[in-house]
Amino acid sequence: MAYVTGEDAPPEGYAKPSGCPFCRAPAEPESLVVARGDLVYAVLNLYPYNPGHLLICPYRHVADYTDLTEDETVEVAAFTRTAMRVIRSVSSPHGFNLGMNQGAVAGAGIAAHLHQHVVPRWGGDANFVSVIGRTKVLPQVLTDTRVMLAKAWPAL
Repeated sequence: MAYVTGEDAPPEGYAKPSGCPFCRAPAEPESLVVARGDLVYAVLNLYPYNPGHLLICPYRHVADYTDLTEDETVEVAAFTRTAMRVIRSVSSPHGFNLGMNQGAVAGAGIAAHLHQHVVPRWGGDANFVSVIGRTKVLPQVLTDTRVMLAKAWPAL
């Protein structure tokens, strides 16, 4: 509910790096960062759709995919591939949803900082509990998921 109500949104908003959680996460010792590259990093989604839901973020505060440098674009793609391999190795999902929501109107909760979603999916993960009960059951604590994925992430 904190996400839905915007309770944890910074007073200055997300448009400036000082209020952007994706700009702050790499420097925070208690963050959910799983792996770090030269230009991008992988972090667990604080409000996941499913266990292991990762976000691939450039360090640079940039909103639009077309504004990424060539090197950033390549590293986002490489991290997405690695994320899929790592998640497959530790939790055997049946499939994935990959995507970026570009702009608030397209569903981006934090439109000011581009991020690629890597969402593992299992048969039946959208069952009666989520449909009728309007709630999501996540059988794993985020910090445990972070440790598991970080251990499996290959060294760069």
